[in-house]
Amino acid sequence: MTRIKEILKEKGMTLNELAETLGVSRQALSRQIQGKMLIETAERIAKALDVPMWQLFADPVEVSEDGKRLVCPHCGKAITVELK
Repeated sequence: MTRIKEILKEKGMTLNELAETLGVSRQALSRQIQGKMLIETAERIAKALDVPMWQLFADPVEVSEDGKRLVCPHCGKAITVELK
């Protein structure tokens, strides 16, 4: 499950606005969000929302304050994310 709807709310953006930015219909975007999403689609959505792609899928409680570490939901240990 993605966090796209939560991120949209955080940014004060609607699904319609995101769909317009991506050049797709709201219905097509909604189906992609609810179903299987191609990595290329996730990359485009993350870019449009100005967030790293992994944040589309991470639970907010798993993300550290600086946004660079995740917490493993199984063991609770920090996972550091390094961007190349």
